[in-house]
Amino acid sequence: MAKWAEVMEQVVRERRPALVGYAFLVCGSRSDAEEITQEAIVRTFARGRAKTSVAQAEGYIRRAIVNEAIDRSRRRKVAEARRTLVAVPDAVASHAGTVASDAYLEYLLSTLAPQERAVVVLKYVDDLTVAQIGAAMKLADGTVKRYLSNAATKLRGLVEDDAAEVAELHVRATVIEGRYA
Repeated sequence: MAKWAEVMEQVVRERRPALVGYAFLVCGSRSDAEEITQEAIVRTFARGRAKTSVAQAEGYIRRAIVNEAIDRSRRRKVAEARRTLVAVPDAVASHAGTVASDAYLEYLLSTLAPQERAVVVLKYVDDLTVAQIGAAMKLADGTVKRYLSNAATKLRGLVEDDAAEVAELHVRATVIEGRYA
């Protein structure tokens, strides 16, 4: 068996769950994360390139995951724009796929644009520097900083709005219970 095939087998066996989790953070959908991870693994090893270690292969796969998630988002937007030209009723959305242990984090990440989301995940999950993120995504450092700033502004606004709403609900509940009546 070729060295790359052994490395691929080991990556799939040992690192696939972590890669699917990473893809989920990048794209926000468990089913898409599974598909994106599979596509990234196939693309990484399709040409039989000599990947000599699991760590090296995982780096390539993580980069392919980010690229594929951004590409899918772009294709989905184009398809949605075209769909509005055809009079077809929308299907009823299912909430089964959105149930997760940390739904609030998923919600917050889902409010970001695909590239903002990817930059945030690379920064705070992979713990990369701005320069490393720029190199990985082929972006200028200033662009990475802008995406991080835009994401932080959006997230800060959402968290502050939610905190104010929770505080208001707490005050209402307290008043209703008669503590301040």
